[in-house]
Amino acid sequence: MNLIEITQQALDAAERAIPPGQPIYMLNLLRYRAQAHYEDGFDAAPCSGREAFNERYRPAFRRLAAGKPLVRMFSVPVLASLVGSPVERWDEAAINEYGDFATFRSIVETETYQREVAPHRHAALEDFRLFALAKTM
Repeated sequence: MNLIEITQQALDAAERAIPPGQPIYMLNLLRYRAQAHYEDGFDAAPCSGREAFNERYRPAFRRLAAGKPLVRMFSVPVLASLVGSPVERWDEAAINEYGDFATFRSIVETETYQREVAPHRHAALEDFRLFALAKTM
């Protein structure tokens, strides 16, 4: 099982759980590979996982999301784990806000995302978690 893949089943389950039309916050936990690992046939110069994510994945994602209600809130290094498995280690945490879940889904389900954007995320990340969050009052 590929733990960094966003599956159709996960998208469907999230859509059922998330009320439509409300802002959604996506919490990303990222662990980078020392060296990016691209699948055979994907033409990319060697680089670190962090470089693949920051210099290839993020710009490609932003281009695809242009014009959609997306606000990058923040991305910061994870300094220490206070609670959790001692073998679970994260390099970075990021929270992005979308106008609604449908916006996020409309980006990641495109053929362009699968062909031109996701390969950089797959190459860059050793491990990944993605949680959908809602702001409640």
